[in-house]
Amino acid sequence: MRLFEGTPFDRPLRCEFCGELDEQCTCEPETPRLTEPEKQTASLSIEKRKKGKLVTVIRGLAATENDLPALLLKLKTACGAGGTLKDDFLEVQGSHLDRVKESLEKIGYRISKRGSSQNLMAKRKRATDVHGLNTDQ
Repeated sequence: MRLFEGTPFDRPLRCEFCGELDEQCTCEPETPRLTEPEKQTASLSIEKRKKGKLVTVIRGLAATENDLPALLLKLKTACGAGGTLKDDFLEVQGSHLDRVKESLEKIGYRISKRGSSQNLMAKRKRATDVHGLNTDQ
């Protein structure tokens, strides 16, 4: 008796559309349908990471409806920075809100900003004022 005898793993894989063996199937692979950038809104924000590092975060773009690796590559090139693709969002290292916004608008995405670099700098200044660390005096 074989290990997988009588289970679905014992049978060779077949095409879902034509029923032929996968090796003999002539069906064209299904192309993913991408949503046009004009119909999507990207949400931009700047977040703080470990050791005070800033990253520009792009949310709101569905992974199944976009080519996120290609988009990330364009953004990293435009900003001259590194970045990564997380579960459902993109990160570009550094505070590049304006460059990312400009690049996405050029491609055709609608933009909503959740936080700007001016707000972040104002928060940082208030925090140093509260703790008496202001060096401007």
